[in-house]
Order: sequence, then structure tokens, then C-alpha cells
Amino acid sequence: MTKPLVLIVEDEAPLVTMLRYNLEREGFQVCEAADGEEALVQIAERRPDLVLLDWMLPLVSGIEVCRRIRRASETRSMPVVILTARGEEADRVRGLDSGADDYVVKPFSPSELVARLRAVMRRAQPDTGRDLLQFADVELDTAAHRVVRGGKAIHLGPTEFRLLRYLISRPGRVFTREQLLDAVWGQDVYVEARTVDVHIRRLRKALNADGGADVIRTVRSAGYALDHPTH
Repeated sequence: MTKPLVLIVEDEAPLVTMLRYNLEREGFQVCEAADGEEALVQIAERRPDLVLLDWMLPLVSGIEVCRRIRRASETRSMPVVILTARGEEADRVRGLDSGADDYVVKPFSPSELVARLRAVMRRAQPDTGRDLLQFADVELDTAAHRVVRGGKAIHLGPTEFRLLRYLISRPGRVFTREQLLDAVWGQDVYVEARTVDVHIRRLRKALNADGGADVIRTVRSAGYALDHPTH
């Protein structure tokens, strides 16, 4: 089995050394870039399985690198984890809004980081269960990892895809943020409930980009459901 390739984008050499040591020990291949421009070159050439991206980078910021990954069709579903010293919630939300699947705040324990990377990569893998799931005019193909609405392809990041897959397989049912966290992020990884809101907002924006009716229902102080819109 091929070892998954992680691109470390970080300009602090001692941190890169520590990350490389711990990731290689856990069975990952590692490549590295010290700035945003080099990161974009490596992503295009090597197509890593996951990008571990520092927020503060020379030349091109980590947030901008993440946005470019999400804009390009070839890399749109590539898992991205942002590494940041910024602990404030607003900064973490901004990182998620840029398209990151998760974030890790410095300082962190190597074992926690590895668990978070494994969880993000697991979520990014297409499932081989039921192939086609449908609700209203939304179709989700788990085998091809594609979503279509009204005949038009919808581009989702890996976390939004998993979130939609979970909701579309149980239409009409209201899930709390905690239930969605357990189902989509996994019980072994700590993620704040606020993160669910960010990904729901991104999913909603993608599904409604062409003016379609909103099929995601927000149930105040309860959670979310995939439901037929009421007028």
C-alpha cells in the first residue's frame, strides 16, 4: 500500500524537522515548501494527499494558497489542514471559510496532529456503499465523488461532501451539531460545534449558487436537516 504524501508548507525550519520526523514515523511520505509560491508549484507537480499549511507564510499567505487549491478543479477536493498560532475563534473561522478542512493551533502535540490528519484524510476518501443518493433535484454519487443539482455539477470540498452525504441519506431528520460532528468528523477528534456552522454555510452556498431553493433547514437551537423548502 502506497504511503500517503503530506506536503508541509512552513517557513520555520525546526518545526518542519519535527513535523517530518513525526509524520514519517507514523507512515507518511513528506515533501516540503517554505513559502506559498513553492507550495503551489509542489501541489501542481506532486499532487499530495494532504496539505499541512501554515497560516503566516512569505510571498503568498496560507489562506491564499488554500483559496487557490479550492478554486482549481484538479485540486478542489484535496484535504487542507491549516497550522496557526492564532487561537481566536474569528481567525479559526476565517481559516475554515477559506476552504480548510481543519486547523491545528500551535503549540500542539504531534500525536494530536497525526490523529487530526488521519481523520481529515479518512473523510476525504469516497465511500463504496450505496452509489447514488438523491433528494429533490440534488444527486450525490459516492463512487464518483460528484454532486449534481438540477443537472449542473456542484463543486464541494471533502468535508462538505461528507456532510451532504450524511444529511441526504437521512432526509427530513434534524441532527444536532454534536451528532454531525460525531458522524462527519469522527468521535476521536475534538472539533468545536461552531465548525459545523461554517461548513453548513459553505455547503448551502455551493448548493444555492444558481438560485436554487434552499434544501438545508436550520432548526433554531437544535441543528440542521435536509428538507423540502417551505414557502
